[in-house]
Amino acid sequence: TGEFRTPFRVFPSVEELSPYKLEVVVMIRADVPEANYGANVSVTLPMPRNAATVHPEGGAQTGTTGEYRANERKVVWTIRKFVGGTEQTLRARITLREPCTASVRKEIGPVSMRFEIPMYNVSGLQVKYLRISETHRSYNPYRWVRYVTTSNSYVTR
Repeated sequence: TGEFRTPFRVFPSVEELSPYKLEVVVMIRADVPEANYGANVSVTLPMPRNAATVHPEGGAQTGTTGEYRANERKVVWTIRKFVGGTEQTLRARITLREPCTASVRKEIGPVSMRFEIPMYNVSGLQVKYLRISETHRSYNPYRWVRYVTTSNSYVTR
């Protein structure tokens, strides 16, 4: 195996606006070719226990939504189609019940992603030849190979 580039680069930051208000900014860059795209991208960010209100804002691209799931204490952004070579900036404004401390800031995160990238292979591995040794009447093989990159555990701390 050789070097490979991750398909998405995640840059999270937390800014304290006042003792009771925080803003979390997650900038994500798609490091895949412009001809490819991430499908059904889901970005999850855990929130602190003493969060009173959380207001997520989606990116500028259409098809981006954000919701705060209070019972799970996390913000989930969904991006239907994340085109390669583009960036998305996702924001969440948090109002706290108590003043912000270092332990409250540590409760925010890590950022996790789930996605699929059709017709893209991160490792560059290609199927050149494929021989089917046993033919069966109930199975008719097709003459193409479909590549799909799927996330398993994509976490940024």
